[in-house]
Amino acid sequence: MKVFRGSTYKADRPWGAAEIANMDGITTRLHWTDQPYKWHINDGEEVFTVLDGQVEMRYRDAGVEYSTILETGDVFYAAVGTEHVAHPIGEARILVIEREGSA
Repeated sequence: MKVFRGSTYKADRPWGAAEIANMDGITTRLHWTDQPYKWHINDGEEVFTVLDGQVEMRYRDAGVEYSTILETGDVFYAAVGTEHVAHPIGEARILVIEREGSA
């Protein structure tokens, strides 16, 4: 048993993470960042939940780029093949559930 404080967690580098669980190859991680990630496509589905802060999520669908602001408590679901990139607005803490080893 372990408690993770999503509102106060801080990693030693942007996108650093505490691994919460690995359930049959599906990982759940708590990330902290104050820097954008990179455009990527995961090796499966991804659930991205903002626990603290705000994140501008940019994604591409059929070659068209879209953007939405995710607030604390919001969830972004990236289906297989969804190209996306997260840009925090200040510091953000994010819970990510995805296949182990995914981008």
